[in-house]
Amino acid sequence: MTKSRRIIIAATIAALALLGIGAWALGQRAGGDRFAGCTQGAAGGGMESFGGPFTLTDENGKRVTDREVFTKPTLLYFGYTFCPDVCPMDGARNAQAVDLLKEAGHDVGTVFVTVDPKRDTPEALRDFTDALHPNMLGLTGSPEEIAAVNKQWRNYFKAHDDGDPYYLVDHMTNTFLVLPDAGTVEFFTREVTPEDMASRVACFVKADRKI
Repeated sequence: MTKSRRIIIAATIAALALLGIGAWALGQRAGGDRFAGCTQGAAGGGMESFGGPFTLTDENGKRVTDREVFTKPTLLYFGYTFCPDVCPMDGARNAQAVDLLKEAGHDVGTVFVTVDPKRDTPEALRDFTDALHPNMLGLTGSPEEIAAVNKQWRNYFKAHDDGDPYYLVDHMTNTFLVLPDAGTVEFFTREVTPEDMASRVACFVKADRKI
């Protein structure tokens, strides 16, 4: 083997090693390595583009931050208590998934953030969430705070408030999985069953424990 050929081979090996280290580092930073076998949802900008810090008012009237809310793996949903059908059904599905996860030994929370702060007082949220699950937490805030937190999770909503007390609010219906240290790692459409949701969430929880 000529000297020039040995140099080319050595340079190629070094370049491949650097690429491998770089890819590994990026994967570790994004949490991609440990969650690669769990992720099914795909979103433009990646799941790391969802979420952010917030301060809202919980269903007991207490001001809470995102760090106080996401102390364990949590299913996050945006809706409103006057919602005639979709929100109660999605909330019940999320509650059932949480119960299935508990049976499997996983402690997972569920949070309901209003898109209708005008009508959704802490008391209204408490009545609504308690009817769905005793541990579901409702969050509200000022119109500005609610708009900001919805924007962080890229959740579109629009209230058709024309003076009718029973006005409707258009909104997206994804449920997000938020982990305390990794942030938002997955989303679930409303077609996902409680059993499938519980299985997919368990995958993330187990993978997160391995670090």
